[in-house]
Amino acid sequence: MSRASDALYRPRRGLRRALGAGFAGLCLAATLSGVVVLVVLLGAVLVKALALPPNPPWFAVGEQLRELAAFLSRIASSTNSPNPELAGFKAGIIGSLWLLLLVALIAIPVGVGAGLYLEEYAPAGRLRRAIQTNIANLAGVPSIVYGILGLVVFSRAFGFQALALGKMLWAGALTLSLLVLPIVVIATQEALRAVPPSLRQAALALGATRWQVIRDHVLPSALPGILTGTILALSRAIGETAPLLMVGAANSILFPPSGPSDYYTALPVEIYNFATLPREEFRSVAAGGILILLGILLSMNAVAIFLRTPTGQRAASRAIAQLGRLGWSGRRAGRSRTGLASAVVVPGPGASGPDSEVAQPTDQGGAES
Repeated sequence: MSRASDALYRPRRGLRRALGAGFAGLCLAATLSGVVVLVVLLGAVLVKALALPPNPPWFAVGEQLRELAAFLSRIASSTNSPNPELAGFKAGIIGSLWLLLLVALIAIPVGVGAGLYLEEYAPAGRLRRAIQTNIANLAGVPSIVYGILGLVVFSRAFGFQALALGKMLWAGALTLSLLVLPIVVIATQEALRAVPPSLRQAALALGATRWQVIRDHVLPSALPGILTGTILALSRAIGETAPLLMVGAANSILFPPSGPSDYYTALPVEIYNFATLPREEFRSVAAGGILILLGILLSMNAVAIFLRTPTGQRAASRAIAQLGRLGWSGRRAGRSRTGLASAVVVPGPGASGPDSEVAQPTDQGGAES
């Protein structure tokens, strides 16, 4: 650096360092603000949950934790009751698990398939851009709009009573599937775009078909990103209340659902119901339900964060590779059994004794070769 340029740079160096330190401080404050809000929220919910008797003193931390664990265990294993000391969320927890299972079975195959088609097969053009724009817009639609759509389409079936699902679990699951479907599609597309194009080109250069490239190389590489987006989408589904209220989820039921055709409630719906009751004791029950729901959501988010790490990506890739090897072994075993079954015993030419019989395979039409 020449003397002239150094003379121009030196007076600005302190200002640049100060601006850089200030920007880093602002970013740190923004990060800590989210953590502080979460800690304050958890603290307020804990205080509300521990308001039910027996109420040990605040400095008895061990006794407080034991009381909290016993309280959460009780409300997680009890159904609804007019007595706040007996009320719980068993029906809501089981209903939420049913919804989570059905939404995963519906939204994951459809969303991953749609994202795979749009990214790998669909030709570039106006139609593709229009579809992707609409999917991005659907991801930002308020959940109550999906609730109204589910009420008209699934619960009432446009007035066709033979097709109406009414207040069954299926209506809520299909409505939540529409809610999370755009998120799954977008997550799948982003994960597929992150796969290097050189991986596809190398596999095609070695003679692999397009489907083999996608199945054996692209999907295993994109799997951690797809799983992360899918888990976050399911986390949003399990915490929704407004769509379920629109499609007929009960505020509370005495018996948990045993199948997709039963009446149901969900954990967020029961929390909302207890929080709106006039007795103060039910607010503590609602706070305990919030802790259970937060525990489920944080666990799902922790799994999603783990899948983003190199260790999680390697674990997911190994699991998919193991499943692929098991499927390949099953196909080879099936072909071997088919080949053995197609072998028949026919007498050899010019022989009549039992020792002269040889095994000869038949062709696919069943004629002896």
